[in-house]
Amino acid sequence: MFFYLFLIFLSLPLTSHSLNQDGLFLQRVKLGLSDPTNALSSWNDRDDTPCKWYGVTCDQSTHRVNSVDLSNSELAGPFPYFLCRLPFLKSINLANNLINSSLTADIATCQNVEVLDLSDNLLVGSVPESLSELRNLKSLSLTSNNFSGDIPRKFGQFQKLELMSLAGNLFTGSIPRELGNISTLQNLQLGYNPFAPSQLPSELGNLSNLAVLWLSNSNLVGPIPESFGKLSRLSNLDLTLNRLSGSIPSSLTWLKSIEQIELYNNSLSGELPRGFLNLTMLRRFDVSTNQLTGTIPTQLTQLELESLNLFENRLEGTLPESIAKSPNLYELKLFNNKLTGELPSQLGLNSPLKRLDVSYNGFSGKIPEKLCAKGELEDMILIYNSFSGKIPESLGKCNSLGRVRLKSNRFTGVVPEEFWGLPRVYLFELEENSFSGKVSNRIASAYNLSVLKISKNQFSGNLPMEIGFLGKLIEFSASNNLFTGSIPASLVNLSTLNTLVLDDNELSGGIPAGIQGWKSLNDLSLSNNKLSGSIPDEIGSLQVLNYLDLSGNYFSGKIPVQLDDLKLNLLNLSNNMLSGALPPLYAKEIYRSSFLGNPGLCGDLEDLCPQEGDSKKQSYLWILRSIFVLAGLVFVVGVVWFYFKYQNFKKAKKVVTISKWRSFHKIGFSEFEILDCLKEDSVIGSGGSGRVYKVVLSNGDTVAVKKLSGESKKEDASRNSDKDEFEAEVETLGKIRHKNIVRLWCCCNTGDSKLLVYEYMPNGSLGDLLHSSKGGLLEWPTRYKIALDAAEGLSYLHHDCVPPIVHRDVKSNNILLDAEFGARVADFGVAKVVQGVNKRTESMSVIAGSCGYIAPEYAYTLRVNEKSDIYSFGVVILELVTGRLPIDPEFGEKDLVKWVCTTLDQNGIDHVIDPKLDSSYKDEISKVLEVGLRCTSSLPIGRPSMRRVVKMLQEAGMANKPKANKSDGKLSPYYNEEVSDQASLV
Repeated sequence: MFFYLFLIFLSLPLTSHSLNQDGLFLQRVKLGLSDPTNALSSWNDRDDTPCKWYGVTCDQSTHRVNSVDLSNSELAGPFPYFLCRLPFLKSINLANNLINSSLTADIATCQNVEVLDLSDNLLVGSVPESLSELRNLKSLSLTSNNFSGDIPRKFGQFQKLELMSLAGNLFTGSIPRELGNISTLQNLQLGYNPFAPSQLPSELGNLSNLAVLWLSNSNLVGPIPESFGKLSRLSNLDLTLNRLSGSIPSSLTWLKSIEQIELYNNSLSGELPRGFLNLTMLRRFDVSTNQLTGTIPTQLTQLELESLNLFENRLEGTLPESIAKSPNLYELKLFNNKLTGELPSQLGLNSPLKRLDVSYNGFSGKIPEKLCAKGELEDMILIYNSFSGKIPESLGKCNSLGRVRLKSNRFTGVVPEEFWGLPRVYLFELEENSFSGKVSNRIASAYNLSVLKISKNQFSGNLPMEIGFLGKLIEFSASNNLFTGSIPASLVNLSTLNTLVLDDNELSGGIPAGIQGWKSLNDLSLSNNKLSGSIPDEIGSLQVLNYLDLSGNYFSGKIPVQLDDLKLNLLNLSNNMLSGALPPLYAKEIYRSSFLGNPGLCGDLEDLCPQEGDSKKQSYLWILRSIFVLAGLVFVVGVVWFYFKYQNFKKAKKVVTISKWRSFHKIGFSEFEILDCLKEDSVIGSGGSGRVYKVVLSNGDTVAVKKLSGESKKEDASRNSDKDEFEAEVETLGKIRHKNIVRLWCCCNTGDSKLLVYEYMPNGSLGDLLHSSKGGLLEWPTRYKIALDAAEGLSYLHHDCVPPIVHRDVKSNNILLDAEFGARVADFGVAKVVQGVNKRTESMSVIAGSCGYIAPEYAYTLRVNEKSDIYSFGVVILELVTGRLPIDPEFGEKDLVKWVCTTLDQNGIDHVIDPKLDSSYKDEISKVLEVGLRCTSSLPIGRPSMRRVVKMLQEAGMANKPKANKSDGKLSPYYNEEVSDQASLV
């Protein structure tokens, strides 16, 4: 037995030494990492060398390890410094893992490493300046981590570095000018970092070997340096989503190797520089959403461009004919300028044009015949110009078309038959022109059609039954035409139909049978036709119907009592031949105008319809009325006397008389029950406009009642509006249906005061809860949910309401919380409907909003739009992240926004995040903080849309680490398609 054990003992050192030294170091690496997927299972000590291990590559002659690639292996733990002991190691790739903690100065021991890729991990802290001591390093990628602090100035000492990618981190400070000393640098990517506002270092113009410069979304201000013209090898220049100002330097036309220039979403101004003819390699040029003026240089259009985006500037003049000669042009976007003249007649003939958008200009003339000559045109967007003539027959063969938008031009003539049946088109918009003729039955071939809008033309004839075969149709608008005949019975088969607008035509017959198939219908407008027959009872089954307008027809018979089953924002049955009783829900004064002009509808509403009779009958009625009036007066006097006696005895509240009561949903209580519950002990809040009461109803439900006090004549005269706060809130909330907007049950006017009855929010307002002693109850997941809920509510107001609504007083106290801490946007007393296409801002005589939430542009203008709401919401995000008030004496003269930016710059993110929050959520909190900082950009143009804010918040909550797209050196890794296509949205 002893002999056997002795043999085992002798074998141990032999086994341990069978693996060479490189393998032993890698074994230590394995011990320091968590490997949940067993990616390193092949790393065992039974081999002589590690050359066959997963992710390990050796030199074929020396059998020594020269590369370790463990990317995408789900490994976790700190950086394994034992890798640096491998004497011949040249490449380390640990990208897309869970490597955490911080890098230390020990990284300098990897002296022979040429490639170091630690992108897409969870590394934090500052980047050690000792990295610059790696004299052989050629590629350094730290993209998409959580590094913070400054980029070390010593990085300018790299001797062989060709790639430096530090994008998608939390670096503050400014871009070191010392980076201009790295003469070997070919690719510099620093985009998407919250740098302090700073200028582009002119020294970067010394990087003579630079091919890619990506500094998108880096808080850059000031001009583009003239020295960039010296970057003779530069192929991709991306400075998008910054605040750069001044003119585009003419020196950029010296960049003979440039293939892509991306400058969109800045504040650049002046004219486009001449000399583009030098840029023979240019393929993509995007300077959209700036403040550029002047004309489009002819030299620019003579290049072999693939994409030209100049939208949202102030460009004037005509489009040079030479643009049609660009052989590779696939994208031309010029919308929102002041361009005039005709489109080049040969446009599309020489290039595979896919996307054309020249909306919101002054273009005229005809659509070019050869626009789809290559058969690849997908988007043809010409809205809001002065184009005229007919649609070319050739476009009827353009089967690649997906979006056709010709709204608001001067087109005439008959639409080509084949054009109606394009198989891939999903948006077909011909509104506000002078088209004539019939809608072809060829439309059945357009089986992908979702939106068909042909209103305000001169179309005539019958509506083809083939429209009912379009199973994906969501909206059909054909109002203000000359259509005759009946409504096609096939339309009831469209189960996805949301909007059907056929008003102001010559349609006859009745509403087709089977309308219960319209399960998604929200808007039904058939007014001002010659429709007749009865209104079908099945209309009560359209549960999502909000707008019903059947006015100006010949409908007869009774109004279906099933209308009581609907929750309508608008009902108009006026000017028909209806008779009988009104449905109980609508037999109220507020709906009087919905029934006028129906002689047989008298109901309980006085003077709803005129009554005729002889003078004797009228006299008899007058006497009878007089008796009733006198009896009423006696009754009133008796009631008043009893009332005052009762008041003296009970010492109760003053009498109020209901003069106006209006409900927006089905309710199970009356105005009198509400009034009886407005007691001092039920007050749950108060403000400048009145008090808020908690009212528990007899049926057990709880509501919140906002009581607005009456205004003095002086205050009333000071208003610069036709409607007071009460009417504004009623008008706004009464027509909104969204899960993240507080629900207005009803309202009433009591003479001395006005009441708004809302759903009750048990957890009160976000501001009260967050900044009270109960703020600790709001853990990060709850705060994140509140931010996302509120963002979705505001996004609905900005993007889904027609017309859009600007809240104008977004703050934490106007975000209410239900029992599950779901958020609702509330208090629309100063909300404003944004009317019209070109009325993007609303002028105000006084500042609306609350201190600390008001956007900085109020300092120089009182014109507001949705960007003001976005700034205010950004402040709310900062409140959720920091736990601090928007205005605090501790900030001195700063507000919360400036305090956050200053603190990030000086002390880092740890001093910004609310200490009550769990540090395990730091990554997600950091991403949400980025969203808040973007929303509070000092320039409105730098703030994302609320739709984009919702998307960014969703992305922030999907994972604890950001995932960056990879750049190919040609297109921007973070290219924002929403920005490039904002005027093309349906």
